[in-house]
Amino acid sequence: MSFLSRVMVLKSRAHFSASTSGFTDHAAFEGARKRRATQAKTRVGLLIFGFIAFYGVVGGRLVQYGMTQPETVSSIAPADRLMASRPDLLDRNGEVLATDIRTVSLFAEPHRIVDVDEAIEKLQTVLPDLDTRGTYQKLKSESRFQWLRRQLTPKQQSQILALGIPGIGFRPEKRRFYPGGHTAAHVVGHVNIDNRGVAGMERYLDNQGLADLTALGMTSDQPLEPVKLSIDLRVQAIVREVVADAIQKFKAIGAGAVVINVHTGEILAMASLPDYDPNNPAEGAKEGWLNRMSNGTFEMGSTFKSFTIAMGLDSGKVHIGDSFDARAPIRIGGFTIKDFHGKGRILSVPEIFQYSSNIGTAKIADTVGIEGHKEFLTRLGLLTKMQTELPEVAQPSQPRVWKKINSVTISFGHGVSTTPLQTAIAGAALVNGGKLIEPTFLPRTVAQADQVAKQVLQPGASKDMRFLFEWNGVNGSGRNARVEGFNVGGKTGTADKVVNGRYVHDKNFNAFLSAFPMDKPEYVVLSFIDEPKTDKGNGAALAGTSAAPMVHDIITRSAAILGVKPKFGKDGSALLVSY
Repeated sequence: MSFLSRVMVLKSRAHFSASTSGFTDHAAFEGARKRRATQAKTRVGLLIFGFIAFYGVVGGRLVQYGMTQPETVSSIAPADRLMASRPDLLDRNGEVLATDIRTVSLFAEPHRIVDVDEAIEKLQTVLPDLDTRGTYQKLKSESRFQWLRRQLTPKQQSQILALGIPGIGFRPEKRRFYPGGHTAAHVVGHVNIDNRGVAGMERYLDNQGLADLTALGMTSDQPLEPVKLSIDLRVQAIVREVVADAIQKFKAIGAGAVVINVHTGEILAMASLPDYDPNNPAEGAKEGWLNRMSNGTFEMGSTFKSFTIAMGLDSGKVHIGDSFDARAPIRIGGFTIKDFHGKGRILSVPEIFQYSSNIGTAKIADTVGIEGHKEFLTRLGLLTKMQTELPEVAQPSQPRVWKKINSVTISFGHGVSTTPLQTAIAGAALVNGGKLIEPTFLPRTVAQADQVAKQVLQPGASKDMRFLFEWNGVNGSGRNARVEGFNVGGKTGTADKVVNGRYVHDKNFNAFLSAFPMDKPEYVVLSFIDEPKTDKGNGAALAGTSAAPMVHDIITRSAAILGVKPKFGKDGSALLVSY
């Protein structure tokens, strides 16, 4: 091959080699560019996915928080329990004694409060009595929930809303409302700030299982079936007004009265003063919460002579026509028993009752004996705790060992302390044929009462006691309780009170145990007044002039409401009972 030919071949190869090398470099560049683009897209995709996942989690948590109740650090019941219903309490005629009303309560979330001092200053413009120090501590606490004021009025809620305080809110709840206020306070009772019954029939409802159902969350916002009581609101208002007037008239420290159906044991009305307003029970906490009718024990004085004489008649050892020597005082154990207004002669059983003879009564008790005396009072329920729905019931007191001196003094009402209500219940047994019927604050028929009644007195003895009650009403200390046409009978009791371990004569506990109409008793009315003063204020008033007139006023105003019709003769005069 010539030189030129060889040169041309070499040039041709060199050109091909150069062409091949250029193609290879271009392909490598394109590959690297595509890899970088893919990597960039992958990074952007990962970044977008990360943002979506992050904000998705945040959004999901916000939705979750929005659909659940905030967790609170509080001892107060949750909202569903704050809105739990209580049944309405009604009187026997359907009048409302207690009901639920909707209200709201003010709370704070301390972690959301921006300026504690400013928040307190604003709240005080609506709630001037707000506890500044206590509220400051609450708002500065690390808890996430604090009550500031329970049960606001709608006006207060509106005014606080207008303040626009961050971290302040309201929770709905229910509040118990008592339309009658003081009228039946000790019977109806009241509830605490959490709508739980703490006294009276309100507490009885909780003890019957309402509190347990509420604690389990089994009560709801739906109204419950009303509970009807035996109370007649009309009679209740009369009784309370009479009791209040007596306290004012005689400047007494307390008084009370009760009206009982003798055939059913139903309490138609019961008042004890001082009392309180269940809508604001704290104001009466000092003295008003004590229900003296069922939760106060007193020496009932000469009203106990009714039971002593009934005991003698029931035993068969004493008869209505018997007489006892009351001429000389009884001296026993260093004590002298004498009559307050002694007649100085032999007295018949009706005269012993009429003149309230301590000597004659003591001799009747001695005829029966110590053990028989104690057994009879126990049979009448006067020495044991009374059983009824009302939670506030006191335990009577009696001597640990009964000696003759105890039996003598107890025969006329000293030495045993019992409640006025159970005294009235025992009194009902004296006139209703001898049946002891536990008192009830719920409606009860005669048939239902007969199922729980206990025969504690012979019917004949009960008939004699009706005569004695009527006799004393016409001729004795019960005259001031008489109401034309209604044959009111009963027994007064004026008991000296014990001060520093000694009986004093200028402080009395007076009572009057009565029934009407005595020809066929329907109701027992017992009144009492604690430490009444005479008009001149220089001595203690007697039961005949203080407690008996209370019964007169109650029967005068309520007999028609109770359905008792008066009886008059052809000349318009009241008929007397014939035995």
